[in-house]
Amino acid sequence: MSDTSILKVAVNVPLSTAFDYRPLAGTPLPEPGARVLVPFGRRQQVGLVLEHADSSEIPLEKLRRCSQLLDARPLLSANDLWLIRFTSDYYHHPIGEVAATALPALLRHGKALHPKVEMVAITSAAATADFESLRRRAPKQAELLELLVDAGDGGMDADLLTETLPNWRRVAKALREKGLLSGFESRAPDYDERIVAEKAADHELNAGQSDALKSLRTSDAFAAFLLDGVTGSGKTEVYLHRMRDVIDRGLQVLVLVPEIGLTPQLVDRLRARLGIEPVLLHSGLSDIARLSAWRAARSGAARLIVGTRSAIFTPLPNAGLIIVDEEHDHSFKQQEGLRYSARDLAIAKAKHLDIPIILGSATPTLEMLQHCRNGGYQHLLLPTRAGDAQPPQVRLIDTIRTPATDGVSEPLGAAIEKHLNAGGQALIFLNRRGFAPTLICNGCGHIAGCQRCDSRLTVHANSKLLRCHHCGATRPLTDTCDECGENVKPLGEGTERLEESLTARFPGHTIKRIDSDSTQRKGSMHAALQSATRGDADILVGTQMLSKGHHFPNLTLVGIVNADQGLFGTDFRSSERMAQSIVQVAGRSGREHRAGEVLIQTAFPDNAFWKTLIDGGYRQISDEALAEREITRWPPYTRLALLRSAATRHADAHRFLDVARRFLANDSSDALRILGPVDAPMARKAGRYRAQLLLQSSDRSTLHHVLRRLRPLLENDATARKVRWSIDVDPIELF
Repeated sequence: MSDTSILKVAVNVPLSTAFDYRPLAGTPLPEPGARVLVPFGRRQQVGLVLEHADSSEIPLEKLRRCSQLLDARPLLSANDLWLIRFTSDYYHHPIGEVAATALPALLRHGKALHPKVEMVAITSAAATADFESLRRRAPKQAELLELLVDAGDGGMDADLLTETLPNWRRVAKALREKGLLSGFESRAPDYDERIVAEKAADHELNAGQSDALKSLRTSDAFAAFLLDGVTGSGKTEVYLHRMRDVIDRGLQVLVLVPEIGLTPQLVDRLRARLGIEPVLLHSGLSDIARLSAWRAARSGAARLIVGTRSAIFTPLPNAGLIIVDEEHDHSFKQQEGLRYSARDLAIAKAKHLDIPIILGSATPTLEMLQHCRNGGYQHLLLPTRAGDAQPPQVRLIDTIRTPATDGVSEPLGAAIEKHLNAGGQALIFLNRRGFAPTLICNGCGHIAGCQRCDSRLTVHANSKLLRCHHCGATRPLTDTCDECGENVKPLGEGTERLEESLTARFPGHTIKRIDSDSTQRKGSMHAALQSATRGDADILVGTQMLSKGHHFPNLTLVGIVNADQGLFGTDFRSSERMAQSIVQVAGRSGREHRAGEVLIQTAFPDNAFWKTLIDGGYRQISDEALAEREITRWPPYTRLALLRSAATRHADAHRFLDVARRFLANDSSDALRILGPVDAPMARKAGRYRAQLLLQSSDRSTLHHVLRRLRPLLENDATARKVRWSIDVDPIELF
């Protein structure tokens, strides 16, 4: 056995170490980046080889051997392994769980890179089939057969067939008995980039766009550019020009978007302008489809990859550019398990690969703006809307003087009618789904609460349910109080109630609600957005989902129903987030040649926040917020880490954090501030009591040094066995 015959293997378990194994006798030594099957406890686990070593703390004779070599050649390159190590180190998360996150589910479970797939095809007898007769007698059979005829002799992937015709297997049995259809297994095909259209001509850029593009073209090496453009300023147009530069050189472009709902419009535009089919990577794909897309990116065959958060781990052998669209969006931060920021990892990845990165937003985070102030990033401004479009007129509606009925005040109702009569489209925004946020008793005042969380149950009138939006618990909606038997009533408004109110007020108009409840079925979000873009709906009612990058040509009015939710928030980011939300949704209005209007309903029209936002825009809000953060020493002027614990007993959650605090108090320096432990703002969720300990430091290296020592100590402490705990570096939610 050679000196380098010890393998450091990452195994998907919650322990902050790689594990030492000896290679399987008689097989080639697995290279770093290859998967192996290893014995772990009493089970067999898929592991990823990180490196070779010439020694181990465990005696060689006690080291267990790998059970199987799963990859003859590495799945991941040295660059990919670097990102896994960096993520594990920066977020202080077990490297085996990071490695698992970086791989598609099928590879994580030990399947082959090119798995066998079930194929379905027509037989030679189908060429003489009587399709006319079949359409009359068995239209479903005819539909399936015609679909397979169009697929050609190679047939069609059964998973893809299921997406197109969900019940095809019942129909296939009859066709198979007639000898018209056959099934077989085939190796998953390699990706072949499809040229889907001639490249559409580039749009002429305005002066601001041209200046931004000129700056972006100054370097093909690492540089971070913040493309800060007002809504409707044409950021995507600038992306497209720069993407074409890179793709024409045979290099790959990775575009990160915050949510699946943003991909259809963007993909349609990329396809038309660049002439190639983008490869998509997001959670809505089947496991086979996701592996196929990942494989295409890994081979370099796919030059354009569009994905959500986890796509940052996709191998890119010919990387030339990374774009993070809507960089401010909270969806880029994973809130469970490995709590990473895809935006921040994108910057780290671009720097490591020595390629440029573009971060686009109409409402940049204060962290990115501070990087620009410090000179680390280049700040590219697009201060005006593209074409002839003008910024919308914004005014406040005082809901104390003109109260809202079921969410809609008289001035807002009149404005909706005016815009509809002029042929425009209205968007009514309320970031609260359901019918009403509270069910209250008329007699005793009891409020329906969740038995597993410290939260109220939301009324969902359409499904006749009370639902907890935190743990998912439901119970039937009743007319009487559980406590005293008196009648109950919904209090407050959600999007369902708003939809009902508008339907009653505007009976001759089409109203479409777009929120996570109305778009649960696959493809429903895309269909709803297409319908809205075509102008099929006169009034759109929706949540935050409607504020994110969508383009509605006929939209001339935006009404914001309850704008006060963030005015008095306890989180230090409340005003920043509120401004981002309002500016983003307001930006949907007046995107083409028609003037836009934005009406904001508020019970506090004299609050200084409104004057700052309306007179100075997001720029003034962010300048004031940065000045305040510098005085109070909150990010981006300090660094945070949040240690969370959750347990079935309140005392256990706090006892674990007390252990951590004692260690930190003994080991920390003056550069570290420790706050807590305290109950989380929602102390009980899903039946578990939650507590947290906040670490704050003006020196990043001090914070990470402490966390690096803290994690292994906590993993080995007896109190950890009674809690679920996590470390969240750079948290965006202090809950």
